[in-house]
Amino acid sequence: MPGSKMNELSRAQVLAAVRALPLGSDYVWDGVDDDDRPLSGEELQAGLVAALKKRGRPAGSGTKEQVAIRFDRDVLSAFRNTGPGWQTRMNDALRDWLRAHPSV
Repeated sequence: MPGSKMNELSRAQVLAAVRALPLGSDYVWDGVDDDDRPLSGEELQAGLVAALKKRGRPAGSGTKEQVAIRFDRDVLSAFRNTGPGWQTRMNDALRDWLRAHPSV
């Protein structure tokens, strides 16, 4: 059958190996290498909790607001060409302009 995996064990050998597993366990570990040890239930739970805390976007600072705005291509290109952090530098440039023009 195309795509099927071949197993060197006979059906009877596989069934015997599965039946030989201790009750309540769903793995076989020979105890030789601790790196190959399956995680305990507590370790799995701790890993899931840690992974769920990291999901999604990071929390924002609460001081910024997302807006849609149009800039000329040459202005955007100049800021983007300065590398990572260009949006922060653009924000700083606008803040400097506001300080220089307090009446606005």
